[in-house]
Amino acid sequence: MKPNVPLLDYREVTVHRGGRAALDRVSLSIDVGEHVAILGPNGSGKSTLIKTITRECNPIADGGSSLRIMGRTTWNVFDLRSMLGVVSNDLMQSCTRDYSGYEVVLSGFFSSIGVWPHHKVAPDMAEKVRQVMEWLEISHLAGRDTCEMSSGEARRILIARALVHEPKALLLDEPTNSLDLRAAHELREMLRRIAGAGTSVLLVTHHLPDIIPEVGRVILMKEGRIHRDGPKSEIITPALLAEVFQTEVQLLERDGYFLMW
Repeated sequence: MKPNVPLLDYREVTVHRGGRAALDRVSLSIDVGEHVAILGPNGSGKSTLIKTITRECNPIADGGSSLRIMGRTTWNVFDLRSMLGVVSNDLMQSCTRDYSGYEVVLSGFFSSIGVWPHHKVAPDMAEKVRQVMEWLEISHLAGRDTCEMSSGEARRILIARALVHEPKALLLDEPTNSLDLRAAHELREMLRRIAGAGTSVLLVTHHLPDIIPEVGRVILMKEGRIHRDGPKSEIITPALLAEVFQTEVQLLERDGYFLMW
């Protein structure tokens, strides 16, 4: 890994889905250590952006476009896990089965859902799972099947799964989707702890309160394009949010969090 290479570097990236441009010539760069929120309404291209990182969606081949993660255009999936941990709603649906919390977290080492007979679990893997779950205060979920967990508990298990490789960044897609008030608060506090420990936190959301105080930069998306990009204090304004969400906006800030109505 070369010094000063961006974590993510998009240059004129276009992705077509369903006969339209879900991403339209998107260019952005995010450095290692940055805490960034990508904010926009449903259909703005946020989920497609994530799917380009996980290689579920491929950009249109164009001589002027590129998508690099840590300076590279191609990655072995196992090597990529040590750079970027992804927690998505698609993964949430896949992991809610009769696997224990311990098994789901451990499966992060194998890029699988659950642990299979051919997987060789080394002692250091088991110890790392124990340490991560203890640090995130979810050790009590180790023996419980994820299909019996609440949405908030399952989401925290997936975050632990993403962290066993000690990635440089954690990318979350709509992190508080389907969570009640208490579960959403607990998850945001967990993200604050992760950000404070030095792991970059990248939030992709349409829900303003998801933007934890540690986030210093906000990228607004609209109709598959970057609408605005800059410091949080300059981007989270009634005028800019009204442009993106197409509705009149009032803002309230409290303890580093924003509310919009």
